[in-house]
Amino acid sequence: MGSRPNWDSYFLKLAMLASERATCPRMHCGCVLVKNKNVIATGYNGSIPGDDHCEDVGCLVVDNHCVRTNHAEMNAITQAAKWGHPVDGATAYVTNMPCTTCAKALIAAGINRVVVFSDYHDTLATEFFAKAKVAIDRIPMPSRDIEYNLKNYSSAKP
Repeated sequence: MGSRPNWDSYFLKLAMLASERATCPRMHCGCVLVKNKNVIATGYNGSIPGDDHCEDVGCLVVDNHCVRTNHAEMNAITQAAKWGHPVDGATAYVTNMPCTTCAKALIAAGINRVVVFSDYHDTLATEFFAKAKVAIDRIPMPSRDIEYNLKNYSSAKP
């Protein structure tokens, strides 16, 4: 059986799973907000409630950015707010380096650590995180392979 993932890999895999719900084909991104090893909220790139999805009607591109969707980080922050989960002091696990706007939102929300495996190509996030003393940890992409050895696990009573 494979080795057990450490906490960072575990939560980053959850962010990867969240990214599979994304509805903008330009980038699938996922974010998981974690505090005290507990998931507070998740988010992915997707349209606002009630709006069309990019994958259904196409992207709404302004200045080379799709503005139809909220980014994963914004959706995670707003989900936490909606359900009353404070994020101050939390860690954000994000599949891609946040864009500048999302970096500023994470900082303003009180996130003190960001874990990513992929850098976003055009962002000032690193500079803003450094000024705000938000730790950035880049880890290798966690393996997407999950070994399910169901032969060794049974709900049958002995």
